[in-house]
Amino acid sequence: MDKIVRINMGAPGGPTITTEEVGEYAGLGGRALTSLFIAKEVHPLCHPLGAENKLIFAPGMLSGTTGSMTGRLSVGCKSPLTGTIKESNAGGQAAQVLARIGYAAIILEGKPEGDDLYKIIVDKNGLRIEVDNSLKLLDNYPLVAKLREEYGDKVAYITIGSAGERQLLAASIACTDPELRPTRHCGRGGVGAVMGSKRVKAIILDDTGMKMRAPKDPEKFRDANRKFVEGLRKHPVTGEGLPAYGTNVLTNVLNEAGGYPTRNFKSGVFEGGAKLSGEAQAELEIKRGGSATHGCHRGCVIQCSGIFNDKDGNYVTKQPEYETVWSHGGHCGIDDLDTVAKLDYMDDNIGLDTIEMGVTIGVAMDAGLAPFGDREGAIRLMEEVGKGTPLGRILGCGAEITGKVFGVEKVPVVKGQAIPAYDPRPIQGIGVTYATTTMGADHTAGYAIATNILKVGGDVDPLKTEGQVELSRNLQIATAAIDSTGMCLFIAFAIMDQPETFQALLDLLGSFYGIEMTGDDVVALGKKVLSAERDFNARAGFTKHHDRLPRFFYTDPIAPHNQVFSVPDEEMDQLFNW
Repeated sequence: MDKIVRINMGAPGGPTITTEEVGEYAGLGGRALTSLFIAKEVHPLCHPLGAENKLIFAPGMLSGTTGSMTGRLSVGCKSPLTGTIKESNAGGQAAQVLARIGYAAIILEGKPEGDDLYKIIVDKNGLRIEVDNSLKLLDNYPLVAKLREEYGDKVAYITIGSAGERQLLAASIACTDPELRPTRHCGRGGVGAVMGSKRVKAIILDDTGMKMRAPKDPEKFRDANRKFVEGLRKHPVTGEGLPAYGTNVLTNVLNEAGGYPTRNFKSGVFEGGAKLSGEAQAELEIKRGGSATHGCHRGCVIQCSGIFNDKDGNYVTKQPEYETVWSHGGHCGIDDLDTVAKLDYMDDNIGLDTIEMGVTIGVAMDAGLAPFGDREGAIRLMEEVGKGTPLGRILGCGAEITGKVFGVEKVPVVKGQAIPAYDPRPIQGIGVTYATTTMGADHTAGYAIATNILKVGGDVDPLKTEGQVELSRNLQIATAAIDSTGMCLFIAFAIMDQPETFQALLDLLGSFYGIEMTGDDVVALGKKVLSAERDFNARAGFTKHHDRLPRFFYTDPIAPHNQVFSVPDEEMDQLFNW
């Protein structure tokens, strides 16, 4: 990965391509690369859908290698949903293929005149851009099917559906999985709308003739990878829970903990939770001839995904993840997995963030557009988004806008982005992360659930305020570093509990680049990334007063714990003071 390619979509006479050396970004990848570029090169006050914004695709530091769990692709820009800096990442095959072709980043700049749609083809010979208006308003599944007819099955595809083309603020960017299904999404922050604003419908990645990226010390790299995989397989979360039940293993756990937001955050317990659980889902998937275990990219050893079929054994969607099951399920008062799976397929097909859309539908239900628990009503609302009707455009721009349009008082967002599947009142640590992360409400930015609920990496009482800021700070630093490596965030469970597995990760990085890596180096990388992101947001007009939850979390207790979010503002304001 020694090259960076820039595509000026707004150049006079049509898009132009320039290639440059990595330079000061040598050895970086993923979120480190996207955030440092955006912080340096994008005007913080630009309109996110305008020519000044940039969209950056960057594989991780270890993507394209034989290292396990290294297939995450980072996409960065100024977010049209939040107005902040944004990095959104996904699994699938795209990162591995792009890295093997040799690019550290693809940067889309400018904005074309007219209404032509473009596709970008990347292979060992370089890049080319072609107009292809036959792709207009195709959603992701038919879009990939059409592209496969031309480019075949030995490539990876990055695409947007009709939501991205319409520049809806909840639009995602899809990456294909090993079976070439567009199921792995850079979901959060409206990155698909930015791709749509650049008029790029698809990126085709073909690594034919390219080899795996070679480490500086192959023997040490192989040994470190073996130890790393052993650590993942012996940890109860990454070696047992996630492979057996997927991420939805958390439904029963969070429901029992009283932290499962129900009917637009009105309760922490959903009476229909057992019907939605990972255990029930896995049993149903296996019964119908699907699978409860599946890897989103080659080289994944956790295999936390799956295949969800209908009652006749026909493919519906990939295994709906915990966040999706919650957002389209309990959050909307719906306890039916088939409904959730259909909505998940629609999200992937239209090209929408499942968290944002599930929360939005719950807010719409609170506004009276459909009753809570109305399965057909939820599907009907999603169909509006797919059709691009005026109502659909409102819903497709997320929970905050929907709440404003329909006069809903309690809208669970931070910096314009929907809060995910953990209520911050009975889980105070995740509330700190939601409020303070640089990217709007995001559980993955500092996954306090690990320590608050699962007791991984220690034990911080979720109901108390003590220790929550320090917990979130440490997790946010570590996450920024992991997001830069191309590693799946789920490795954190093992590296937090097993010093030898963390050392194996350090050895993987060190042996690949021919350096000595320490824990201090990981911390320094995470701090560097977060500092750049915070600096961008400050220049964009964000202050400490934006690092807050919606007021109802401070004033309205919910069952069963009947408490509010109570971490003091002044403590949260110290989170980034290293």
